[in-house]
Amino acid sequence: MQHLFFSQKIIAWYNSHKRDLPWRNINNPYFIWLSEVILQQTRVVQGMPYYFKFIETFPTVQDLAAADEKDVLRLWQGLGYYSRARNLHTTAKIVVENYGGEFPNTYQELLKLKGIGTYTAAAIASFAFGEKVAVLDGNVYRVLSRVFGESTDIASNGAKRVFTKIAETVLPDKDSDTHNQAIMEFGAMQCTPGIPNCMFCPLSMECVANATGRVGVLPVKSKKIKVKERFFNYFVIEQNRNFAMHERTQKDVWLGMYDFYLKELSESIDSLDDIIEGDGFLNDLLKNSVIRTESIVYVHILTHQKIQTKFWHIEINPDFVLNLPSNFRWYSLNEVDDLPKSTLVNNYLTSFIF
Repeated sequence: MQHLFFSQKIIAWYNSHKRDLPWRNINNPYFIWLSEVILQQTRVVQGMPYYFKFIETFPTVQDLAAADEKDVLRLWQGLGYYSRARNLHTTAKIVVENYGGEFPNTYQELLKLKGIGTYTAAAIASFAFGEKVAVLDGNVYRVLSRVFGESTDIASNGAKRVFTKIAETVLPDKDSDTHNQAIMEFGAMQCTPGIPNCMFCPLSMECVANATGRVGVLPVKSKKIKVKERFFNYFVIEQNRNFAMHERTQKDVWLGMYDFYLKELSESIDSLDDIIEGDGFLNDLLKNSVIRTESIVYVHILTHQKIQTKFWHIEINPDFVLNLPSNFRWYSLNEVDDLPKSTLVNNYLTSFIF
């Protein structure tokens, strides 16, 4: 199949089937960058409300750079992968401080910014500045693998080099930005994971995977992610409608988010006595309080972790003076609502406290 023919067909399909998305048909690098970061590991339908919230709250990169990180994390709440939000904030400050508030206009310069990898740099360079550079995301891997019958394991060390070469070969000199939008949209809507409807695919006659019956096995991805199991017991400490919370500062999940007093165990234990064994703070606390509720076990799945969590709602006697751990303080309900929190903690609060 001629490579030019591939691009022509992809673009023709795109012009007829593309979704009307707010970050398309614009060349504002800040808005494009926001959309690309938000849509990493996130479906469009989930990410779009966050995109609108961010451009409304922080309409310029200067506004984002000047924001408090806590406010950025609070706005990001529910999207997960919170390092994206922290990198977003850091990069905004770098753009303002080192580039005068103007995004670098080349692929190579964009790569120097924190949190911007090869895909995001290519997307900004292509869509905002019209640079001829190929984008390569999961959708593009899938399309190229199937159409050209490429069986290189996309999780292997050499996959990026192999697929970048193919992507650059099919990239046209003219309308390369439209081509990039088209191939990503084609992978998202037509050449989908699993078994897509190849009967109505404009590339069905040229597709190697379709011709050889390998649509269901391409692209090849053999590596399995090892999932670590963790067991959390959160103690929701309440006194006079105030709640004891702290900011997570250790390099772990939900860095910069706020949560309750946590006892992490190596296994699932139902007995409260066994959970608090050896913890002087909790033993002292429970002598002067009542257990209002014991939650069900919440199962929260992250990319590399499965976290099983139980919440123990503890109400302290009104007059008891509790010496909180040094990094904890009391927050009113309104203050708790404003704090950035993990989806797990927020779901519990929404269901049982707010």
